[in-house]
Amino acid sequence: MTEPTLHDVNCLDSRGLHRMAYWSWGDEHNPRVLVCVHGLSRQGRDFDTLALDLCSEYRVVCPDVVGRGRSDWLPDPTGYQLPSYVADMVSLVARLGVAQVDWVGTSMGGLIGLGLAALPTAAGSPSLVGKLVLNDVGPVIEPASLQRIGTYLGQPAHWQSVDEAADALALISKGFGPHSREQWLALTRPQLVPHESGVGFKSHYDPAIAVPFKAATPQAAAFGQALLWQAWDRLRCPTLLLRGADSDLLSSATAKAMTERGPRAQLHEFAGVGHAPTLVQPEQRARVREFLLR
Repeated sequence: MTEPTLHDVNCLDSRGLHRMAYWSWGDEHNPRVLVCVHGLSRQGRDFDTLALDLCSEYRVVCPDVVGRGRSDWLPDPTGYQLPSYVADMVSLVARLGVAQVDWVGTSMGGLIGLGLAALPTAAGSPSLVGKLVLNDVGPVIEPASLQRIGTYLGQPAHWQSVDEAADALALISKGFGPHSREQWLALTRPQLVPHESGVGFKSHYDPAIAVPFKAATPQAAAFGQALLWQAWDRLRCPTLLLRGADSDLLSSATAKAMTERGPRAQLHEFAGVGHAPTLVQPEQRARVREFLLR
């Protein structure tokens, strides 16, 4: 299978329903499901290479989080926040018809997985997440990374060609680490949609995802951090924590703390990478595969 199929699920928000798209790889009747969720301004096709690696073992499902990719945009941008994303994933798991999924989440996608895995369940019922892979994210988000992301998130962009877009996105994504031109173009193409002028391209997300991001205060960040540590300490599922050794978002101190409390994550760092590993390179995919399948 070289291409995924596209599906969608209706999810509830404060004003009604919105549609969340998801890409599915492998046997759609396979009860073993892996959900892979992308970062803040990305989309589900980021996981094409990893999904191809794993779709003989799993049904691999890669959603476009609402406001990104093929999913709907929200009329109220205050809905672009973690609790709403977790609720959408509850709807997705219900649509998939399984009691539990394994999870790979990059950055924001990891926090969504953390929130989902920490949800209380009825006595005797399993957590919705069996195995959890967090890719370069934890309960503490370093302020320097937020400042960096804020310089480009939601800003207007208009590129005349795919190659021009790829060059521009590479400049703001240096933390992704080295990629061949072919690899980078494969990561770039699904990130683009035609510009409304009819000429060139723009980013494939709702610029309003930046509204709650830029409205966050230090007090709100501290409160959110405390809630995330509480969620972390409730986890009991096997957890793998991946970190770019040069990450400006997940500090080495936070990563170490995550190995000492809660699920006591296994930690693996990738040299020469910052925020965040794309899980495209063979050594990165091999580490995820080994953890999920052993």
